[in-house]
Amino acid sequence: MEIKKMLFVTDFEGLWFDALKSLMGLRSVGLDHVVLLHVIERKVGYYTKEEKDRLRAMAEVRFVDWAQSLYEEGMECGSYIVVGDTVRKMIETAEEEEVDLVVINRQKRTRMEKFYIDSKTLEFLRKTPRTVLVHKYQSESGRVNEGLFERPLLAMDWSPPATRALDFLVGLKGIIKKLQVVQVVTEKEVEGLGKRGLQKMEREHRKKLDELCTSLAEEGIEAEAHLYLGDVAQIQNAAREYEATMIAVGTSRKSSWQARWLRSISQELAEQSELPTLLVP
Repeated sequence: MEIKKMLFVTDFEGLWFDALKSLMGLRSVGLDHVVLLHVIERKVGYYTKEEKDRLRAMAEVRFVDWAQSLYEEGMECGSYIVVGDTVRKMIETAEEEEVDLVVINRQKRTRMEKFYIDSKTLEFLRKTPRTVLVHKYQSESGRVNEGLFERPLLAMDWSPPATRALDFLVGLKGIIKKLQVVQVVTEKEVEGLGKRGLQKMEREHRKKLDELCTSLAEEGIEAEAHLYLGDVAQIQNAAREYEATMIAVGTSRKSSWQARWLRSISQELAEQSELPTLLVP
């Protein structure tokens, strides 16, 4: 998939211009147009008209400065500063502009909120059909996530969304230095197999992973494959172990109930991982 147009959503708290600049490596694989979006939440009794006008003016000043820098680099740039529901405005803008990639920030929730309410991030991931990068430019540990497309980690489960995530990364081969492919086998999958059954399953999975790495090498991508036993935490462990710069994962759209109680691995990574997370539907 080619990335020509990107929607960059900012609340001016988690994602600033340096986060946008960190994505300019995508220019070498086709990016030539950035759309900036800032949403002023419509909350009854929260903002007066004067306050909304002030916030809009502040955002306009910032976007003019950002756009000028992008123009000087030969990029096209457009911007939206709107009042309303953040998720709805993101979906509307992404559809109107027909963007190839949406970049958003992670919204934190308290432990209690996770049981009964979606964050804006998760609500958007559930509703959009587009590829989304949850950027996390600076992690809680203070680490700055730069060069994020250089050493991606692909969480592979052989599902159609995971295969599309793989295809997406193949389209970025011009900027990928090394790709880590990680498959996690759950304990439920190996339950009752016995020693021989487990060895047979391991051989089959490793053969499939090795064949994938061979095909990636033919595409010009250096890749390593790894097989883990456990849960989603193993993906994060592998990302740390192999010094990945981002995690890519396929995702399927689920209802808020399904995402909360049946656990979406992709959404869990998007919310919990310190690394930028690319979600491909």
